[in-house]
Amino acid sequence: MIDFRSDTVTKPTQAMREAMRNATVGDDVYGDDETINTLEKTAANLVGKEAALFVPSGTMGNQIAIMVHTSPGDEIILGQGSHIKNYEVGAASALSGVGYHLVPDDGGHLEEEATLRGIRGENIHFPKTTLILSETAHSSGKVAPLKTLEVIGRIAKDHGIAHHLDGARVFNAAVALGEDVKEITRHVDSVMFCLSKGLASPVGSILAGSKPFIEKARKYRKMLGGGMRQAGVLAAPGLISLNTMCKRLNKDHENAEYLAKRLYELGGFEVDLTARDINMVFVRTKTHDLDMIANTLEKQGILLGGYKGDYMRLMTHNDIRKEDIDTLIEALHAIIQ
Repeated sequence: MIDFRSDTVTKPTQAMREAMRNATVGDDVYGDDETINTLEKTAANLVGKEAALFVPSGTMGNQIAIMVHTSPGDEIILGQGSHIKNYEVGAASALSGVGYHLVPDDGGHLEEEATLRGIRGENIHFPKTTLILSETAHSSGKVAPLKTLEVIGRIAKDHGIAHHLDGARVFNAAVALGEDVKEITRHVDSVMFCLSKGLASPVGSILAGSKPFIEKARKYRKMLGGGMRQAGVLAAPGLISLNTMCKRLNKDHENAEYLAKRLYELGGFEVDLTARDINMVFVRTKTHDLDMIANTLEKQGILLGGYKGDYMRLMTHNDIRKEDIDTLIEALHAIIQ
């Protein structure tokens, strides 16, 4: 199958499979798993934080961060289009007991004035604002300018509020900006990023921050059932992700650009060029039935998906080659003819 649905569908590389087979393991709850310990130290250094924690999923990482930074009854500021608000099953309200204050966030760009207005003052009737959540790369395919994160980070610091980054694809964001990832993460107190998307690991994400933050996060991970045992077999691919796979993300971005170009040339498809910062291509059409196209292509071994309103999202990743894009375009041409 040629799978354009998401970069979450990437298969572990042969090197990852070998690393899993040969991983040195121990009981991670006791801190005995050398492979996980190495992964956490490597990840912390890479994003410029004191410590890091290996977690099963990005959603768990984000929710643990909210649990650490807040208390029940607090209010958090986040974008109305954010993944945490829209695609994490309302977990922040269920697990942390916090309320949401939503602000406009065009592609993760939290508006400065709206963010400032969202900070609660001292009043017996008000909840306490304890956390601002940013996101880059955004699930819309856009990457926030560094200036945006710097401004929001300064607002948070000036008001004594924590600043967390949902950086599921933060390495894609770094590639898009042409910056070291530390230039992004230095503006936040904590960051979550996924190993299992563009970095191609089969499982896992990283939560990073200060040592006291990670100490509390480790306990909340246990509370949520994320205390793993001989999980070095899962962490081993993560080391390859950080040491190797993050250096090839530009190829996914180039392939996404090629895909967008071929779709435009095909005719009848409108590509959202405002959301072309990373490895996502959003396409819509007024002349073709996307459901029919997706169903027809599936029978030919090509998978499409990821609907967002009127748009279909196609994604490039480690398992998508340029030749696969040509195969898709040829199949689409045959269908629409």
